[in-house]
Amino acid sequence: MDKGKGIVLIVDDEADMRQLVRMYLEKEGFLCLEAEDGEEALNLVKAHTIDLIILDVMMPKVDGLTFCMKVREQSSVPIIFLTARGDEWDRVYGLKLGADDYIVKPFSPNELVARVDAVLRRANPAVRNKEDHISYGPIEINLKGRQAFLNGELLNLTLKEYEILLFFCRHHGQALSREQLLENVWGFDYVGGVRTVDTHIKTLRLKLKEYGNLIQTVWGIGYKFEVPQ
Repeated sequence: MDKGKGIVLIVDDEADMRQLVRMYLEKEGFLCLEAEDGEEALNLVKAHTIDLIILDVMMPKVDGLTFCMKVREQSSVPIIFLTARGDEWDRVYGLKLGADDYIVKPFSPNELVARVDAVLRRANPAVRNKEDHISYGPIEINLKGRQAFLNGELLNLTLKEYEILLFFCRHHGQALSREQLLENVWGFDYVGGVRTVDTHIKTLRLKLKEYGNLIQTVWGIGYKFEVPQ
């Protein structure tokens, strides 16, 4: 079986929600399995090699929190909660149970895909090096060498500037919040403020010279990297 970018198990008792998530993930090259409750999902986890689980909390038979605890007894497979329960206590409790991320409904499907990619990269650093190069317009990134080039000229970037540019290229055309950039470049447990993102974006734009405007400010959200077609 061709796993594509990986096998994602979607666990939700709402069929429409499973289909929506599946549509966006399959568009990005993932293979998806579905379960309508935790009991069915546990059987699928035993029968398949799952790369990531997207999990609702409120479900019949075995709820999401119980399912997460049972999975963590035997596996470190990445888990993302996708649920309507958005209170701080719920988020903290879900993360303490072993979830890797927590997304509250309603949600942006594009953000969900970005978070799936981010969680998989953190769980398996080798995923970062699946390709040798990423290119968009005048920018080329050598993943193995951790180098970025502008029209063939090596850019003198700090590690964070390089990681920001790489994250932008991997999410080309997507509006990314400062919080997303902070979590995916600095890490979920970073204690600094989001303004550090603005500072690094400013210096990165300067180093991109006349191409600095490829990093666009999206008012009220954050930033977007887009090369005109």
